[in-house]
Amino acid sequence: MKYLLTWGVPVLSLAFIFGCVLAQAPPDSAAPPTPPPVPSGDAGPVPLEWVPPALTQLSAEATSRSSFTLDRTLLTAAAGLVAGSDQETKDAINKLDGVSVHILQFAVPGAADPDLIDAVRQAYHLRGWKHLVSTTSAGGPVHNGKADVWLVLDGANVRGAVILIDSPKSLALVSLAGNLSPVDLMHLRGHFGIPRFDGDHLKDAPTN
Repeated sequence: MKYLLTWGVPVLSLAFIFGCVLAQAPPDSAAPPTPPPVPSGDAGPVPLEWVPPALTQLSAEATSRSSFTLDRTLLTAAAGLVAGSDQETKDAINKLDGVSVHILQFAVPGAADPDLIDAVRQAYHLRGWKHLVSTTSAGGPVHNGKADVWLVLDGANVRGAVILIDSPKSLALVSLAGNLSPVDLMHLRGHFGIPRFDGDHLKDAPTN
C-alpha cells in the first residue's frame, strides 16, 4: 500500500475504491483472452482488462502485486474524495471512462527481467499507438530516468493512454480510457494509482 501512497493516492480514496472494486469483482474470474495486435494506424479501443503476457510472467516473479480497475461510476464517486484537486484535475477525471492499474513489487533492485519488460513495451508497439517517453536528468524514482507513455489517438483526439513506470524495485502499468488531451494526462498524475512521471519532458520515443 505504501508505494501507492507515495504516488499521491489519498488513503481515504483508496479505501473507498478498493471496497467498491472488491464488492463488484466476480469470484475466481478467468483471465481475459489476449486480443490480437491492432494494425498500425488503427487506434482501436483501450483494452482496460488486458495486459501483455509478459506482464503476467513478471507478476509471477514479484514479491507483491496489486491490480484494480475503476469504471466511470467508481471514478465519479471517488473523484469527490480526492483532496486538493484543482478544477483542471476534476475536469480530467470527468473525461475518464475507466482506469486499470497493475503494480508489481520486487525483492531487490533489478530483479525484474529486463527482457520481459521490453516484451511489455513491444506488445504496445505492435498496436501502433503513439509512443512517447518521459526523461529526467536525475532519474528520480524511475529506473534509468525513463517512463513510457502510449497515446491512443483517433485523429486529433486522445481516446486513452497506457503508462509504464519501470522503477528499480517496482513496475507500474496504468491504462486509461476516455476522451482526453495530453494536458489532461498531466493533471491526472498522482491520482487513482497513476504514477507521477515527468510530463514536462515528454518526447517522441526513438524508432527501432
